[in-house]
Amino acid sequence: MHHVILGAGPAGVLAAETLRKQDTNAKITILGAEDEPPYSRMAIPYLLSGQIDEEGTYLRQDAGHYKNHGIEVTRARAGALDAKHKKIALEDGGEVQYDRLLIATGASPVRPPVEGLDLPGVHSCWTLEDARAILDLAQKGDHVVLMGAGFIGSIILEALVSRGVKLSAVEKEDRMVPRMMDQTASGMLKRWWEEHGVNVLTGTQIKQITRGEDRLDVSLSSGKSLRAKLVVVAAGVASNTGFLKGSGVDTDAGVKVDGFLRTSANHVYAAGDVAQAKDFSTGEFSVLAIQPVAADHGRIAAQNMAGRETPHRGSLNMNVLAALGLVSSSFGAWDGIKGGDNAAMCDADAYRYLRLEFDGDRLAGVQAVGFTDHIGVARGLIETKLRLGRWKDVLMKSPERLAEAYVACAQGIR
Repeated sequence: MHHVILGAGPAGVLAAETLRKQDTNAKITILGAEDEPPYSRMAIPYLLSGQIDEEGTYLRQDAGHYKNHGIEVTRARAGALDAKHKKIALEDGGEVQYDRLLIATGASPVRPPVEGLDLPGVHSCWTLEDARAILDLAQKGDHVVLMGAGFIGSIILEALVSRGVKLSAVEKEDRMVPRMMDQTASGMLKRWWEEHGVNVLTGTQIKQITRGEDRLDVSLSSGKSLRAKLVVVAAGVASNTGFLKGSGVDTDAGVKVDGFLRTSANHVYAAGDVAQAKDFSTGEFSVLAIQPVAADHGRIAAQNMAGRETPHRGSLNMNVLAALGLVSSSFGAWDGIKGGDNAAMCDADAYRYLRLEFDGDRLAGVQAVGFTDHIGVARGLIETKLRLGRWKDVLMKSPERLAEAYVACAQGIR
């Protein structure tokens, strides 16, 4: 049996390791598109901030890990898939046969149609190669413009601030992290960054970037402009599905999968940022491009590839941001359930906000700013779907008693 995995990120690596545990004799091949050891993109901001070195981004620190587990890691990029004949055509002209295939090709940064994004000094922050360029250009006191202040952009923002640059963050939506927080929470985050010296411009677009004699000039939709030594583009990501055209594998926003992470093609599975899989909270099938979901997908897909039928009950949408000591998080249906109740408490001056969303007497979603002890509790209540009983009425009046409610309900005291 030959298991081939396209993609050397968390989904691919976890899948390979799970397959090896299930089948000690199978041949397992990971095809990675970059000339790097398998690494975590989510670790790159820690590299930029100096908390780790490049080796610290590697998914496995032991240099002999893959060889010792009988996993072959090869640099190769898929150009096309012939699912009928179980064959992958590689961009370099070669081909690979498989018995079972996992598509874990991840996503790539979106490049908006803005003139000047191809200029020297304009970089995404997605690969180790990108990180090396940013480390060279983002020195203390340098002017840097960040295009995008969503979840990924905000993680990059903290890393850039830690380098002591003069930073402007430009977000086209009306608030920071619009897919993670409401106006109240994101307003706190914006004010926090502004108090730490970041120029945050929401509801603003970058219209054009031009090269000056010794700088980049960034023209904004407001009519103003910013100067920069470096522009970092963090305008979202899109699943890598282009090579699947004509393959028989159905795609939409990502690769469409069923409740076992199987695609429309026989013996072909998908996992991670490329998979359009079930959302735990909504029951809908969507792409959740976060590392915990990728790891979960990789493990479950591998179980099914190995013949151990394992359903995917859905992944929980969860995001946690740390902004120089201010922790923000959202879980599940953070923006509410149709017909559901909600309760909130807010202390703007202390940067504390907690909003709970209910589906009947179950917790469906949470937003939190300045609350770190509620993160595990929120996830536990949402994932277990514990009935709150009378504790819902308590939380409607006092949302901060969430941990107390969890302990009581877990013990059956409702």
